[in-house]
Amino acid sequence: MSLFITCPVESVERATAFYRALGWTPNAEMSGDQASCFAIAPEQYVMLTSREMYASVGGSEDLVGGPDTPSKVTVSFDLDSRQAVDDLVERAAAAGGRVGDTDEYPFMYQRQFDDPDGYHWSPFWMTTEAPAAP
Repeated sequence: MSLFITCPVESVERATAFYRALGWTPNAEMSGDQASCFAIAPEQYVMLTSREMYASVGGSEDLVGGPDTPSKVTVSFDLDSRQAVDDLVERAAAAGGRVGDTDEYPFMYQRQFDDPDGYHWSPFWMTTEAPAAP
């Protein structure tokens, strides 16, 4: 199964620059003036569309928020290490993202950031070791 997360954005050009700064590469075949598509894992994509394009598909005019509208979802995904989580969040901050909380548990390290359009991302690293006995 393929998964597409579609996000209406204020400016496709600005959003594309932000996600490129994260180190992600757009899929040229599925991108254009009104949309950018990034493969974030095999068969998993983030589609950044103009608000107009997003509203024109499936009668979703009432669902289009703005940069100041809180994200209604959190997109969480695992990375290979704590350092990879930190590196991604640092790139997000340098590209204009808003960095949020850091959560640390015995089994997981997780950080938060919002992109310039208010979408909430939560990369994490989870240990493969069994937790220590109390």
